[in-house]
Amino acid sequence: MFAGIGGIRLGFEAACRASGLECECVFTSEIKSHAVKILKQNFRGDVCGDITQIDAESIPDFDVLLAGFPCQAFSSAGKRLGFEDARGTLFFDVLRILAAKKPRGFILENVEGLVNHNSGKTLRTILDALEKLSYKVSYRILDAKDFGVPQERRRIYIAGSDKGYPDLSEFTCTRRKLSCILERGLRCERSRFIDSLLSHYSIDELPGKSIKDKRGGSNNIHSWDIELKGKVSAEQKELLGKLLTERRKKHWADEYGIAWMDGMPLTLDMIRTFYDVPELEEMLDDLVRKKYLVMEHPKASVKGRRVQDCSLPKGYNIVAGKISYQVSRILDPEGFAPTLVAMDMERLYVADGEGIRKLSLREGLRLFGFPEEFCFENISLSDGYDLLGNTVAVPVVSAVAGKLLNNWE
Repeated sequence: MFAGIGGIRLGFEAACRASGLECECVFTSEIKSHAVKILKQNFRGDVCGDITQIDAESIPDFDVLLAGFPCQAFSSAGKRLGFEDARGTLFFDVLRILAAKKPRGFILENVEGLVNHNSGKTLRTILDALEKLSYKVSYRILDAKDFGVPQERRRIYIAGSDKGYPDLSEFTCTRRKLSCILERGLRCERSRFIDSLLSHYSIDELPGKSIKDKRGGSNNIHSWDIELKGKVSAEQKELLGKLLTERRKKHWADEYGIAWMDGMPLTLDMIRTFYDVPELEEMLDDLVRKKYLVMEHPKASVKGRRVQDCSLPKGYNIVAGKISYQVSRILDPEGFAPTLVAMDMERLYVADGEGIRKLSLREGLRLFGFPEEFCFENISLSDGYDLLGNTVAVPVVSAVAGKLLNNWE
């Protein structure tokens, strides 16, 4: 169920082969059209559509249910509405089919945020519901980087058995660097942004660097560091660096008389307390004209939302966030990729020769442990990233499946 491009299936089949078992997939459900296209490129059999419209009794009998049920309802990338979100209620279709077909066991996968969602009550609801169906249920958060996949991807895995609790306590740790999956000699990209970046930094300086304006640190490049919006003096760069740090301090909220938030606008007088030079106002206004800074009112908390309070004086604030630019990070080949999600994969780049480029779809598949023979043809880069950002790490599923299979020996 919620098959995506078949990562959970591949992981389970690999575990069966390792245990000397034969297995057959008797039912697949997936609603996303470009995912169905990939499933048909790689697997035999029909792909059924919307699981909510499928009668459980029409599904052939089976031993194990596999489901990466939709995670956006519990993810920090979404609104975290849980079961209030229609996607969150799809878990109950998992329950519906388990109750009707009574398989020997199941493996479910979801985002790490499920664990603490609604102070842990959501996970407790899920576990209680599964246990009421007479399953022995275990869960654990596992990170793909510990299973030979060079990506930091922490996910919760829930395994249930009709016999005993699956032992998810110990796994062999295997780690590989990102360099192990990278291709070489692919076409690099050119743009005004990339040209500005490469005119200020050498290729050797870029791996491991993030590009965003709302954080500091030695591994971060700001738009003013590459003069993306216009020339910036050394003094202005120093001022911007101090403003980055100061705007996060809690005492400014007390001065405004509002609840603290991370990154408040600061008035001219506030800024003078930590950067007092005669030409300060001219420097700040020049940065506003070039759109490195913006003038705005501080935001008060209103019914859980942040709304500009026009009764308070305007201040200077940093303009851009972490996904404001074409490139958000240059990956370090000696480290791991961050958790790949559909919404920002297009902004992750790697150095290749004398330039930089996006990850290829084949590299993306490798970052989830898909086999080299896996077919990923006739699909756009954006659709490919969408599918990869919502798939699973195959070796992790295989390890969890091995524990479930061992439970029945």
